[in-house]
Amino acid sequence: MAEAVPDALVLLAWLSPGYPVGAYAYSHGLEWAVEAGDVRDEATLRDWLADVLTHGAGRSDAILAAHAHAAAAAGDAEALVAVNDLALALSPSRELHLETSQQGRSFLDATRAAWDTPRLADLASRLDGAVAYPVAVGTAAGAHGLDRRTVLAAYLAAFLQNLVSASLRLAPVGQTAGTRVVAALMPRAAALAGAVEGLPLDEAGTATVRLDLGSFRHETQYTRIFRS
Repeated sequence: MAEAVPDALVLLAWLSPGYPVGAYAYSHGLEWAVEAGDVRDEATLRDWLADVLTHGAGRSDAILAAHAHAAAAAGDAEALVAVNDLALALSPSRELHLETSQQGRSFLDATRAAWDTPRLADLASRLDGAVAYPVAVGTAAGAHGLDRRTVLAAYLAAFLQNLVSASLRLAPVGQTAGTRVVAALMPRAAALAGAVEGLPLDEAGTATVRLDLGSFRHETQYTRIFRS
């Protein structure tokens, strides 16, 4: 049972690259940023990721995950559905909507298959359509009683690491440079988890207009390996 395992180990399992959510298929607009020349080396990758964390989906998703966690911990299905509706509505493009909804549904289904609880089963029955990824993670974590700030920090760290992994496949940086980028931005992810934990839901949203426009352009990019 998840209750007998430390929170950190549960989150390592849920947010690992091997968890069947298909995160490897998405670059969150990074592929277009590389194509456009916005990301071309270690420094520009670090700056791009810092903006995504601070002003983009990193911060917004953490707020959404925090509210999903709170609703799930309280067993408030109505509030949870409202958070999910907002999370899906905030997706600025078809590709980014697919990215969050496909991973969210896959995460919720996989977690129910292996880590189910009566509360999670009840809440999941109310999320019978598209589910945003941060809402799915927050719901499962809240239903399991995992520490909220630990969940947010782990979510942001995994988000960061997945994008660095995508950058390695796109080849603007090598493994050593990618590791330096992760090390440089991990304190920012940890601080952000603490900063957003108590923010109201209307603070969710992004201010990364070039990334959003890039996600539209990625839909017709001639050569691509990612779905976003």
